[in-house]
Parts: sequence; structure tokens; C-alpha cells
Amino acid sequence: MPHIDMPKIISGEPAILARRYATALFELAQEKNVLAPVEADLRALQEVIDQTPMFRVMATHPRLPMIELQKAVKNLIVGAKFHDLTAAFLNQITRNRRLAYLSIIIEVFKNELAVMRHQHVAVVTVAQALTKDQQDKLATQLGAMIDGSVRLVVEEDASLIGGMTVKMGSRLIDASVQGKLARLERQLKSQQEAA
Repeated sequence: MPHIDMPKIISGEPAILARRYATALFELAQEKNVLAPVEADLRALQEVIDQTPMFRVMATHPRLPMIELQKAVKNLIVGAKFHDLTAAFLNQITRNRRLAYLSIIIEVFKNELAVMRHQHVAVVTVAQALTKDQQDKLATQLGAMIDGSVRLVVEEDASLIGGMTVKMGSRLIDASVQGKLARLERQLKSQQEAA
């Protein structure tokens, strides 16, 4: 069975749809006072996505008959003993064939929960590892930008060449050499087209 990744939705209509679903789920969970069980269910769902290639294949297969898709999701709901709201939500996105967006829905839900709890997480991707002192300074600077506290999640990616990218919620700060080169290339192309 080939490995198929869930799509990474960064922008466009799919991202808007995924955010709408996540916001609706968050608001309903908050209204019904079931944020904790729904959050736990979504963490379990993310583990299924991360650890089960067959789920990714099923979620992204455009021609899988709806009856088979619904049966698989029902088995997942029953086996995991999800909360009624999580179950209803999963059934809805299954009927609408939006399972492929589940990872970003979960990410947006977690971001909204963190904001509600006044917790901010910044995913920092760097070309080379940061020292503890560098991480502390960066967390302080980011905290000053948003007037709050920030916890860093640091990832390494040598393809950035140098610098870093910082993702906090829907904000993306690209201070990488790779990003600067890409912007320079776009400027040069637009100048050539204008000439």
C-alpha cells in the first residue's frame, strides 16, 4: 500500500472550508460545555491520521463509495468511543467528503482552544538548531508582538539554508534565506515581464 499524506492546506477555498468546520465545531463544543472531551477525541483522531496509512488512503480517495466511507468512520467512532458531538461532526464531514481536511480542522480547533486559554504556540522552523538562550530570546520577542506568552515548538529543516520561519496560528513570518531567495526570484520575474 503506497504512503499517501493528508493534504497540507495553506490557502484557498479548501483552507477556508476547513477553518469554517473547525470554528463551527469549536463553537458548538464551547456552547455545550464539552471542549475537553472533544479536544481529547481530536487528539486521538490526529494519532489515527498520523499512524494509519489506510485511513489517509480512505480519507483522500475521491471515488470510494459513500457507504464504505460511512461504515469505516462509524467503526472508528464506535471503537474509539467518541463523544456524541465528535461523532456527529465526523459523520457530517464524511457525508460532505471533507475527511481529507481533518488534520487542518484539528489544528485550527487546537489554535482556537489555545487562544481561549491565553496560550500561544509558535512553530519555529530553523536551518540549524537554536541554543536555549536563542529560544528564550525568540519566545520573549514573539510574546511582545502578541502581548502574551509564547511556547516554542522548534523544528529543523536544512532546506531553509539559513534564518527561520515562524508560524503562530494563521500568522506566518518567513525570515529564511530560502524565502528571501524566492521573493527575489519573483521580483526579478515581474521586472522582466514588465520590461
